[in-house]
Amino acid sequence: QILAKQLGISPHQLSYVTHSGPGEGLLFFGNVIIPFVDHFPKDTLLYSVLTTRPDEIAGTKA
Repeated sequence: QILAKQLGISPHQLSYVTHSGPGEGLLFFGNVIIPFVDHFPKDTLLYSVLTTRPDEIAGTKA
């Protein structure tokens, strides 16, 4: 509730932050707040380039 007050978001919008998984959350653009869910396929080259999860990039070479 402290986060909701600081960000000026509703309890419904807060649920996108507190009960979210990877690829889920809120985008803030000016005075617009957009909830999003993006379940990007993990078996693609693009995912392997974009991931920031250390456990997924530990075995790759730079």
